[in-house]
Amino acid sequence: MSRSAAALRADRSVAGVHPILAGLACRCPSCGKGALFRSYLKLNTRCPACDFDLAKADAGDGPAVFVILICGAVACFGLLFTEMTYHPPVWVELVIWFPAAALLCLAALPPFKGALLAAQFLNKASEVRPEDLRHGE
Repeated sequence: MSRSAAALRADRSVAGVHPILAGLACRCPSCGKGALFRSYLKLNTRCPACDFDLAKADAGDGPAVFVILICGAVACFGLLFTEMTYHPPVWVELVIWFPAAALLCLAALPPFKGALLAAQFLNKASEVRPEDLRHGE
């Protein structure tokens, strides 16, 4: 008999911490206490609080793609709103919205990376091994 989805989620939510929320807070998805990053986007190899192995976690380019799409949409909306409402010179828009878009992206990258790493933890995702690809032999 299969277990319910709520029971599976409860197993993965260790110590009463939801892994995705912990990832968004840049905390360990296992305990929710230890820091996920040792520098801006560099992962700790182990959680300082619970010694959970973070070395195998890899979010790839996913966080950058999501951040560029979301922050780019926000910055484009702001640029268009500013243009349609106030009609400032182009140089004013560039001075305002290029740095705003860059700061939005830089601020959003760590939480998005933490959330995607936590999603890997939540779904027990792992890398594909060569033996996984050889079914027909």
